Amino acid sequence: MAAARSAETIYQENFAEIYDDVYRGHRDYRLETERLRQLVHERRPAARTLLDVACGTGEHLVHLGRVFDVEGLDLAEPMLRVAAAKLGDVPVHQGDMRKFDLGRSFDAVSCLFSSIGYLGGTDDLDAAVGAMAAHLAPGGVLVIEPWILRERWNGGDLVQAQFSGDRATVSRMGRWYTSGDRSQVEMHYLVAGPDGAVRHFVNQQDLALFSRDEYEAAFVASGCTVEYLADGYADRGVFVGVRTS
Repeated sequence: MAAARSAETIYQENFAEIYDDVYRGHRDYRLETERLRQLVHERRPAARTLLDVACGTGEHLVHLGRVFDVEGLDLAEPMLRVAAAKLGDVPVHQGDMRKFDLGRSFDAVSCLFSSIGYLGGTDDLDAAVGAMAAHLAPGGVLVIEPWILRERWNGGDLVQAQFSGDRATVSRMGRWYTSGDRSQVEMHYLVAGPDGAVRHFVNQQDLALFSRDEYEAAFVASGCTVEYLADGYADRGVFVGVRTS
C-alpha cells in the first residue's frame, strides 16, 4: 500500500502546478533579471556563472540563462519538476539552502522573491548566507532579496487577488498577521481548470521578520561585504555582497 501523502506534499504539488499562473501576472521577471545582471556585472564584469537558490519553477532562470551559465537549487521537489521540464539541460538540484554543497563555485549566487524569509531564526539565516557565500568564487557576488524588514513591517494586510493564466484561473485570499518575530498567513486558493472543476486548498505561510542589521551581520560573518539597496529592485530592496575571504 502506498504511503499517505502529507498535507504539505499535496499543497506543494497543487501550488507548483499554478505557481507561474499566479506570479507571472504581477512579477516582471525580465526586468528583475536584467536588474540582477546589472548588480552582478557592476561588481564582477566578467561574471559568467550563476546559481539561483530557492529557484522555484525556474522562471528567473529562463531569463538569467540568456546571460549566464546557470544552475538552480530548491527544497521542494514539485517545484523542481516544473523547473526541469521548463529549463531542459539546465541543472537543478534538490537541497536545503542552509546546508547544501554542490562541490563547485560560481561567479554569482542569487536568492530571490523573499525565499530567505521561510527560514527559522538568525541561526538559519547565518547558515544559509554562509552556504551561499561558500559557493562563490573569490570576488563573487551574492544577491539576496529579503522578505519585508522587521522595522518596515506594518502588522499585516488583507491579501486578495485573481489571476488568469494559461492553464487555470486562480483566486487567493488571506490575511497576514504578526506572531513574535514572524509574519504568518493562512492563504486560501480556488483554482478553476479548463474542465470547469474548482479545487480549493490552503497553505499556512510563515516568514521570519529579520532586521536589516541581522541580514548584514550574516553577510559579514560569511566573509562578504554588504550593501542594502532600498530602491531599484522590486519593493523590498535587495542585499548585495562581494566575497572577500
